[in-house]
Amino acid sequence: MKFKRLTFFALSFLLILSGCSQITSNTANNGYSSYSMNKAGDYKTLANKDFKSGSNPYFEVNNNQAKLDPSSWKNEHIEYSNLDQLNRAGTTTAYLSDKNLGRSESRTEQTWRPTGWHNQPITINGRRVFPQNRGHLIAYTVTFSFDQNGTYVPGQLGSLNNPKNLVTQTEFSNQKTMQIFEEKVRDSLAQHKKVIYRVTPIFRGDELMPRGIWSQAISTDGTLNFNVYIWNVEPGISFDYATGRGHADRNERISNKS
Repeated sequence: MKFKRLTFFALSFLLILSGCSQITSNTANNGYSSYSMNKAGDYKTLANKDFKSGSNPYFEVNNNQAKLDPSSWKNEHIEYSNLDQLNRAGTTTAYLSDKNLGRSESRTEQTWRPTGWHNQPITINGRRVFPQNRGHLIAYTVTFSFDQNGTYVPGQLGSLNNPKNLVTQTEFSNQKTMQIFEEKVRDSLAQHKKVIYRVTPIFRGDELMPRGIWSQAISTDGTLNFNVYIWNVEPGISFDYATGRGHADRNERISNKS
């Protein structure tokens, strides 16, 4: 009987160790560990949130404080995630200076089709609109002098058609909300500050269109510091995030307060 009890406890202990190993070694979307995702404001927490009609277009994460270490800025470069098994872009972190500023007039045609992008016209109140954009994770105008791999190469134009830097984003999210924070980054760079800028598209499960964009940045002098989650939504339109298809929905409203 004593031997059986010892055997039972030994097996139980091994099972516990095995379970712990499975939990700590398990990784999820874009390389974030299960442990880090369970913290407030991390990937899974954000992915499980649902936009409620009439809400603000974004909300603050971690009291609007970036989870970035300004001392890690060493030189200009961009760290892109590889596309995942569904061809989706992931977390992108840019280490920027005023050397990376450029102008949008130099844009050329975009040809990459990020997952969930359909260029689908939708009629709202008799007007045909195209609610989807190819949204840059790191804004085109702050990606000059980088090659497609994020290596600093003076003279290079901005990252326009790089699959690792593009996701399907609504016109409102891309051209209205996200620009608020992109301008903060641009303004800091124009003041000759150095900035770490991280952007993460948030997908729920195997969906092809992100539910939102997690954006955070910090300057090395601390004068720029934000951490926000931007809803990937469009007034008057609802999306099936699994496919990226949308349809007119008069009940889909976004607060004009930010």
